[in-house]
Amino acid sequence: MKKLLVAFAAVAAFSAHAETITVAASPVPHAEILEFVKPALAKEGVDLQVKVFTDYVQPNVQVAEKRLDANFFQHQPYLDEFNKAKGTHLVSVGAVHLEPLGAYSSKYKKLDELPSGANVVIPNDATNGGRALLLLAKNGLITLKDPTNILSTIKDITANPKSLKFRELEAATLPRVLTQVDLALINTNYALEAKLDPSKDALVIEGSDSPYVNILVTREDNKDSDAVKKLVAALHTPEVKQFIEEKYKGAIKPAF
Repeated sequence: MKKLLVAFAAVAAFSAHAETITVAASPVPHAEILEFVKPALAKEGVDLQVKVFTDYVQPNVQVAEKRLDANFFQHQPYLDEFNKAKGTHLVSVGAVHLEPLGAYSSKYKKLDELPSGANVVIPNDATNGGRALLLLAKNGLITLKDPTNILSTIKDITANPKSLKFRELEAATLPRVLTQVDLALINTNYALEAKLDPSKDALVIEGSDSPYVNILVTREDNKDSDAVKKLVAALHTPEVKQFIEEKYKGAIKPAF
């Protein structure tokens, strides 16, 4: 009984003094990585609460509106475009990992097997849509007006030898339509959720030189808070690097 009371007192003391930080995250791998660092943060007096989202909009909206403290799901180009479009002032406080975007097909094993007029789906947000087109251009399927423009759109295609038919859909829905199309350009987090293996199933995939590194994001007025600093430090440990490398087996690469 005495030991039980001591344990209860310890928990009560932690609850009274712990600083809570609530972070929005995509289910895989972001929420999984956050859950991994949760015990280490608890030892630092930080109670990490993870809120799972499956879209790319609400995590930023809710952080900007101060309903959440931070989020972990996006890369810098997406954040820059979101801030510009929505008039928000969210900032990155640390790079964590790279999720290469890949091209997947349930019908073909190689890009050169795609028939004329093949149906291709890409993400409908500006940065990931442009990212998908850049990957296709790099692999010779299309030519873009400016092959360095990360915000390229379908209208910027100057050559389309196979007469590919493009459709833009919300990124989260792309794995669900994979069997209904000839080619789908899918973000790795959604590919993993759909039990795809990017290192084996992707016909082509971005290299390690991709600029689309996933970051921890918060508001300008919160970037120097003690809890945020401790979370960044926890995400940049050798233990997290090992966790990413072992759990995701190369599909996701540490960026620190």
